[in-house]
Amino acid sequence: MNTTPDDTLGDRDSDLDPAQNADRDGDLDVDAFATAIENFNRFYIRLPVLEKLSFTTLSVLDTLATRGTPMRLTDLTKTEQVSQPGITQLVTRLERDGLVERRPDPSDRRAVLVHITEAGRQIGRSRHDDRARHLVPLIAQLTPEQRQAITDALPALTRLAELGQAGAESAGR
Repeated sequence: MNTTPDDTLGDRDSDLDPAQNADRDGDLDVDAFATAIENFNRFYIRLPVLEKLSFTTLSVLDTLATRGTPMRLTDLTKTEQVSQPGITQLVTRLERDGLVERRPDPSDRRAVLVHITEAGRQIGRSRHDDRARHLVPLIAQLTPEQRQAITDALPALTRLAELGQAGAESAGR
C-alpha cells in the first residue's frame, strides 16, 4: 500500500478541536502554522555549523545568554527538561571547557549560580552567524513577495516567542 507522509500522521485537523485550529478571528490555521514552524525548526537546528556541540549544550548556553542572569542548577533542570544528575554533568563539562562558571549564590550559601562566560556567549554568536550564512542563499531563492511576507511576520513571530517565554517562566519551566 502506498502512503503519503500525511497518511502516516493521520488526519491532523480531525485530531484538533476546531476552536484550537483557528485563532479567535478565524484567519490563522494554527495547525498549519505549527506544522510550518516544526518543519522549519527541523531544518534549522540541523544546519551545518563550524562548532559541533550537542543540542542540550547549545540550549543551556542559549538559555543563560538570553536570560541575562545566572541560574541555579534546579532552574536549568526545569528549563532544559533534563534530570538533576544530567544537568550537573553537563554544567561540569561546560565549566571545564570555560563556557560557564559556578559561583556561590549570595542569597543562599548552599546553592550555586551558573554564569555564562564570554567564551560561552561567543559559541551562541558563532552559531547564529553560521546559520544566517546558510540562510542567505535560500532566502535569495524566494520571490520578493515571499521575502516581504517573512519580513512582515517578524514582529508577530517575535511577540509570539516573547509570550511563549513568559508563559514558560510563569509556569516554572
